[in-house]
Amino acid sequence: MRVGIYVDGYNLYYGGRHACGRSTPGWRWLDVRALAEALVAEQAHLWPGAAVERVVYCTARIDGGANPSGAADQDVYLKALRASRSVDHIEFGNYISKVIKRPLATATRRGKPVLVQPTWPIMIQTAGVAQPAATFMASVGTWEEKGSDVNVASHLLVDILTNVVDAAVVISNDSDLRMPVHEAWQRVPVGIVNPGSGYTAGDLSRAPTSGAGRHWWRSLTAPDYTGHQLPDPAVTYTKPLDW
Repeated sequence: MRVGIYVDGYNLYYGGRHACGRSTPGWRWLDVRALAEALVAEQAHLWPGAAVERVVYCTARIDGGANPSGAADQDVYLKALRASRSVDHIEFGNYISKVIKRPLATATRRGKPVLVQPTWPIMIQTAGVAQPAATFMASVGTWEEKGSDVNVASHLLVDILTNVVDAAVVISNDSDLRMPVHEAWQRVPVGIVNPGSGYTAGDLSRAPTSGAGRHWWRSLTAPDYTGHQLPDPAVTYTKPLDW
């Protein structure tokens, strides 16, 4: 059984940061192929004889103007992934920067926004009359990755439809992948790997026996990251400081 691995790099990174801690060293220098092979090996009872055929890593280059150190570290890591053959293909989306205007808000424990309302000692008044229902607006800069979900979906479906793989593992918890994953389920066994420790998106869940069957789900934990690290150096590339 030839298995294709399709990775949303930013989703994987933020899952690792949540599981391991942003400032904690020892998890960023991730060997994607070693992790994928371990995940597939766990499912030997469902996928006997399965072997990782292809690892596709979808990401976007960090804006070097906004974050020069982050861009430099990412560049070293991507070169290390290629040189060590930890991935077979890197597909790039875009990293965009823009200014947006949004209501000021705090977050609930589940991350839902709660709008900040005026109250003393800061109050909005009109002609001396307090306006407790007014909304504070903020203009902020934002930097975000675009396109990784589309690239994951495209490689997943093209590889399945051209018979490059017999099964697939998608490493992402992005519910935007609902349609391509549902189509994949009809054709081949699929493993869904949630990079974080939270709930797997409902749109990426269904009966294990549906469609082609033999589907499975898995969430990553800190040992999954720390236990599958590239060598240092990886060929000629040295792990960034504090990684």
